[in-house]
Amino acid sequence: MRNNLNNTQYIKAKSEDTNLEVSQILERVYKALAEKGYNPVTQIVGYIMSGDPTYITSHNGARSLIMRAERDELIEEALTYYINNKFIKKK
Repeated sequence: MRNNLNNTQYIKAKSEDTNLEVSQILERVYKALAEKGYNPVTQIVGYIMSGDPTYITSHNGARSLIMRAERDELIEEALTYYINNKFIKKK
């Protein structure tokens, strides 16, 4: 089979991860960190506090995934979940 050198090959990127919500990003990053033996909470906090993506493993694309969300969005998501599950449900 001969390649046609006059045509450009087109590779379509997977679109399944393009519309992830912040909660889905956190879940996937958490799982990737746990799979690699890290403490996911301390690693994610380190990333949020410093902005240094090396706190997040590149396993399963977690590092590039977490950089899709702004750090303030990650904090907002975590805090909203905490408040909704810790305080609001107790009433």
